[in-house]
Amino acid sequence: MTTRDPVLLSSHDFQRPSPTPRRPRSRSSASSRSLSSKRSPSSIVSFSPTSISSETKGVKNITRKVIKTLEGLGHLDSTDMDEQEYESDEKCDRTEATEVEAVLNGTALHRVITEANPKKKIDWEIPRKLLHSSIGFGTVYLYMTNGDVKTVIFLLWTALAVIIPADILRLRSPGFERIYERCLGFLMRESEKKTTNGVIWYILGVNFVLTFYPLDVATVAILILSWGDTAASTFGRLYGSRTPPLPSRTPILRLPLAPRKSFAGFIAATITGAAIAFGFWGLVAPVRGDLTWTWDTGVLASPSAPASILPALGITGSGLAGAGGLLGLGWISGVAGFVSGVAEALDLGSLDDNLTLPIISGGCILGFLKLLGLLSAPC
Repeated sequence: MTTRDPVLLSSHDFQRPSPTPRRPRSRSSASSRSLSSKRSPSSIVSFSPTSISSETKGVKNITRKVIKTLEGLGHLDSTDMDEQEYESDEKCDRTEATEVEAVLNGTALHRVITEANPKKKIDWEIPRKLLHSSIGFGTVYLYMTNGDVKTVIFLLWTALAVIIPADILRLRSPGFERIYERCLGFLMRESEKKTTNGVIWYILGVNFVLTFYPLDVATVAILILSWGDTAASTFGRLYGSRTPPLPSRTPILRLPLAPRKSFAGFIAATITGAAIAFGFWGLVAPVRGDLTWTWDTGVLASPSAPASILPALGITGSGLAGAGGLLGLGWISGVAGFVSGVAEALDLGSLDDNLTLPIISGGCILGFLKLLGLLSAPC
């Protein structure tokens, strides 16, 4: 046999012949053939393939097969070459399967890491509370500038005429719900997105106290809703886990308390409510007339006020003398603070605290002022 000349082939020039059916052979025939025949030495073809990008895995695998096949052309017969090629195919298939598995595992690992570290959502609770508190400052401004109560009530009812239909449409139309939440969703809590918007209860509560309570009592009730509720929520979030939980019911009247409320929030609402009553009747209220309580005379009896109960109790004189001055303001502030804390922590089922807090706190304060008038009116 003549020595083959070195041939330089590329991956594009080489085309593997179609595999022929493999014929089984016995070891004896193979060994006898190897003993009976000698292969002449052949020059070994060596290649220096250029580096191929890892992304082109198909070309890389073909090149590897070509190199392994051509290196054994001088030492293997056709049958050995077929066996070597078959083993190389299996090896490449296993390599490709391993690479695919690694890619899949990497993708799965990336998915696990992404799920374990989700994108942090923006907490809109602080902007909501800032908006909640700003209503109180607007209320004080309107009170001190002699704003017309009837105009305010009319504007609030007009706003409800727009908000209520929009909220009903939001709950019934998925398309409108997406648009609504994209524009105003940051002002809503997650618990409100499938129920009635809390703004509706807020406006209803404000309109109720402005319609049925004296203006000074209604203003204090709105301030408790605006600032007392914000203080309870803020301090409850910050220190609620460090304080003992509230009992399930109040000690005397056995009123139900919400299990999610904390003692820290209750204390914050109580202090805030007392400070609101003290600051309003001590500093803000005198700028406007038609007051229920004044520093000099205490509780002012209206023409429709009931007669004093002091004679029925056998008490002569003026009794508490209207509960004016610092002592009377201290009593009113203490009651307002306690009522604020309890009203904010009450659990009244599906009723929203934006509705119940101003109505309950304002009603209790007004009732206490009426009681002071009964105990201090002259005989």
